Amino acid sequence: MSLLKSYIQNFISRAGGQILSASVIGRFFSFVASWVALQLIPNSELGIVLFAYSIVVFITPISGFGLHQGLLRYGSLLKTTQEKNSLFRYALIKGIWTTILLIFIIGIISFYIDFQFKNTRYYLIFLSLSLVPIYIFELIKIHFRLHHKNKLFAHTEIIFNILLVLLVLILSYFFKENGYAIALVLTPIISIFFLASKFVVDLKDKEKLSTITFEFWKYGIFASLSNVATQLLFVIDILLIGLLLNDSEMVTNYKYISLIPLSLLFLPRAFINTDFVAFTERIFDKNHIVKYIKSYVLLFTILSVFFCVFFIFFADFILNLFDKSFTQYKKSFIILIVGVSGVLILRGLFGNLLSSIGKAHVNFYITSAALLINILSNYYLIPKYGLNGAAITSASLMWLTGIVSTIVFWRLYNKGLRSRK
Repeated sequence: MSLLKSYIQNFISRAGGQILSASVIGRFFSFVASWVALQLIPNSELGIVLFAYSIVVFITPISGFGLHQGLLRYGSLLKTTQEKNSLFRYALIKGIWTTILLIFIIGIISFYIDFQFKNTRYYLIFLSLSLVPIYIFELIKIHFRLHHKNKLFAHTEIIFNILLVLLVLILSYFFKENGYAIALVLTPIISIFFLASKFVVDLKDKEKLSTITFEFWKYGIFASLSNVATQLLFVIDILLIGLLLNDSEMVTNYKYISLIPLSLLFLPRAFINTDFVAFTERIFDKNHIVKYIKSYVLLFTILSVFFCVFFIFFADFILNLFDKSFTQYKKSFIILIVGVSGVLILRGLFGNLLSSIGKAHVNFYITSAALLINILSNYYLIPKYGLNGAAITSASLMWLTGIVSTIVFWRLYNKGLRSRK
């Protein structure tokens, strides 16, 4: 237990407590925003917006062609504030232009897709406009992390989600599903203005960095593609349910029964967001990394057991908070809780450790293989078992990708250590 105690103390010393608290508060307000939308908007209409937004969500990580991912990893290895700020400036300017290009491509492609739900194209084009402010918002958060300003980073989660609740409440009340879509676009824009006073970088600094190479772009692109594939793993069920069952209400049902299981992922994110820069700075100190891994796995194994037991006993009560009809999907809810444990214990940690050693492309290969398995499995399981089929596929792949990431990391890490000797 001394190992676990030391790990938690180190986490708190890096403002991890504030990040964790902000993540809890952020998840709560995100939950409230989703609940408010469900109360104010008919399920069938809300399902169409969610369907379109699911597409935007999985495209979001590729904004800026992943330059923000490169900023996080390579910025962690830079020594001076000036170097970090110069790299930030590069990622900001190049990233905005590439994101605008991405929005343009989405708009064109949307006209060649025959969506089964009315107005999907309209919502997709409109919601894609959020990609630029979301990219800038992510860059600001990374800037805070690189400079070890974890308290400010924690505040970003709270600001974003409070604004989301307020905008969803006001705009959905007056404009229903259109208001909900507008709220999703406005939230990151207004959040940036709230953070402007806390953020100071000389954007005129044009110092050339040896870091900006083909490898920098390659890392960012593969990291972003990996995140796209990961996001798609979480939303592909919703997309396939809409496609295979052709029922927007079933899309809404699955979205809400998966909301709490997927929301639990804020926990590993809180720890990784706190520690990524710190363990990347010492990534080839094997004693340090092994100690970190042991502590992390122990903590999240304990938490996973607790969550599984808790949600099995209180599933009916929790699902009733959304809608009484959701209790019929209790089995799917529990399956997803068990599956998320695989991300909590293994995937969340070892996927980021692979990125930390510069192997973002390996993450992409693992996730892409899982995505292919997901699609093939769901084409069989969703028509046969409905929402349970989608839950079984997702839960199995959460564990499978975690186990594979663990094995591959250790092989590459040990190989890297040998090559440095």
